[in-house]
Amino acid sequence: MSQQLPTLNLTDWNPTRDTLHQYARIVGKIRGRYMPKSKHWWHITLSVSARGFTTTPFPIAGRSLELTLDLAAHQLVIESSDGWSASLPLAGQSEVGLCRRISATLTAAGIELEPDILAAFDGEEILPYEIEAINHFRQVINWVDAAFKTFKGGLREETSPVQIFPHHMDISMNWFSGRLVPGVDPADEESADEQMNFGFVTGDDSIPDAYFYVTAYPAPDNWTELALPEGAYWHTEGWTGAVLPYAAVVAAHNPQQLLLDYLGSLQAHGKKLMA
Repeated sequence: MSQQLPTLNLTDWNPTRDTLHQYARIVGKIRGRYMPKSKHWWHITLSVSARGFTTTPFPIAGRSLELTLDLAAHQLVIESSDGWSASLPLAGQSEVGLCRRISATLTAAGIELEPDILAAFDGEEILPYEIEAINHFRQVINWVDAAFKTFKGGLREETSPVQIFPHHMDISMNWFSGRLVPGVDPADEESADEQMNFGFVTGDDSIPDAYFYVTAYPAPDNWTELALPEGAYWHTEGWTGAVLPYAAVVAAHNPQQLLLDYLGSLQAHGKKLMA
């Protein structure tokens, strides 16, 4: 956790980031179809591995299958519980080309994907893939994953896995107060549980560069009154939450401690207000 973190300015690697986002959506779509359903849509998520992103094993055609976006070797690695494996290059691919190669590779191994799963990925253009940018990002996500797991380990209440939601490519985790939201149907798995969300994003339409965020649902009274550490601020345009720019973490004398203090103070603040 003490290594020097690279910068992650979105303007420097936006095309490659978007390519990686599409790859995450493709493997996430496959996992989401076959992984047994889990609350809060956790069956559609990916996990950080030592080498990139992984679906973790999921059942299909009487076996377990795992897809890994190996960002160290720059390959999509497909492994089966019967010992079979294959790999496809990530560079020089189009959306539709990669999907066709995945389907053909699995068909050759006796695994037929349901035909509609990858139908939405029809881009024919070769996607940009800059290896240096991917290497920097892999270093960042492994650091963030370890920091979030350290934070998660100190919480007594229910928490989600540290996971990646492919649609936005957040690395995030949830903390649950254990209470239901008044007036919401308890069977509504998306909206019934009082919770906080802790995440990391490489940049989006609301904030153009990488940042850490903390949100609370439903947002309690006085939620935005907590004084935040230097460099952090309350975001209120479109969504409400605390934001800590990744650049501020990189510049800190002790990046891990800054991040853990930020997450911990907000969790304690939210927990107190939700009581």
